[in-house]
Amino acid sequence: MILSIESSCDDSSIAITRIDDKKLLFHKKISQDEEHAKYGGVVPELAARLHAVTLPKILEETKSYFSELKAIAVTNEPGLSVTLVEGVSMAKALSVSLGLPLLGINHLKGHICSLFIEEEIRFPMDVLLVSGGHTQLLHVKTLEEIQLLATTMDDSFGESFDKVGKMLGLPYPAGAIIENYAKRGDAKRFDFTIPLQGTSSSMLAFSYSGLKNQVRLCIESHENLDEQTLCDICASFQRVAVAHLMQKIKKAYKERKVEHFGVVGGASANLYLRGELEAFCNSKKAKLYTAKMEFCSDNAAMIGRCAVEAYQKGIFVDIADLKVRSSSKDIFY
Repeated sequence: MILSIESSCDDSSIAITRIDDKKLLFHKKISQDEEHAKYGGVVPELAARLHAVTLPKILEETKSYFSELKAIAVTNEPGLSVTLVEGVSMAKALSVSLGLPLLGINHLKGHICSLFIEEEIRFPMDVLLVSGGHTQLLHVKTLEEIQLLATTMDDSFGESFDKVGKMLGLPYPAGAIIENYAKRGDAKRFDFTIPLQGTSSSMLAFSYSGLKNQVRLCIESHENLDEQTLCDICASFQRVAVAHLMQKIKKAYKERKVEHFGVVGGASANLYLRGELEAFCNSKKAKLYTAKMEFCSDNAAMIGRCAVEAYQKGIFVDIADLKVRSSSKDIFY
């Protein structure tokens, strides 16, 4: 068994994964949304302090598994440095006290593995990662060979939802709230422009700062937002935000073949996005892979699934070499 720890941002999570059959034996996550909602977004120092309290509480529930553990895995990149330190410090302490090897797990690879919790991994695959911190289109040959096809030039897909939500006075995090309002809105009432339409045909990148500014100006043009206008803004924004993703994805696969396509990350829980990706995959006769809703956002179960692959390949790290990194561009080739 492997004990895995996730603390890359504002979710404290620990899991126990059996190595032989990838069975998830224990998984618990404590969200900090309520605490950070007071400030309209994640406060790194507050998140770190909360991890210091909640991670030991979750760990206490896993003690019955200690005698059967073979390794300790922990997210060490990318993420908020001050929060990553909390998880890595716990992992190092467990490694020393239990005499177990360490596995340093890349958070982005963990999200990719969220598609295969309690299942065998199937690569090669193309993956769209959409979260509060990342918007990336990837070709995953193996977990050691990942090609970055496109990334965002500024805001991420998930971040744009949170920022628009803040403009509208909605609670943090706003992604699911905007999606729910959008269901009751007219998605064509506000004709927001799809970003980067005027760029060269060879350019493949995402951008959400311009769309975010369009929404801001729209909100400012209405002195008092009635509920229907709120719903219409949410629906129009969501339509264009997803249309931008799909426009770039379709450009990427105009001549490139795709057979297996996955979508991961917290924002992959958006059902409107999933519907558009499903239609795209059907048009390409490709299979769409999605993670279970409970594993879309940051969690230790995905870190544990990734750790099983690392353990079986013997990719361990010495305690002195396990360091936190806020970014990790070197995973791409």
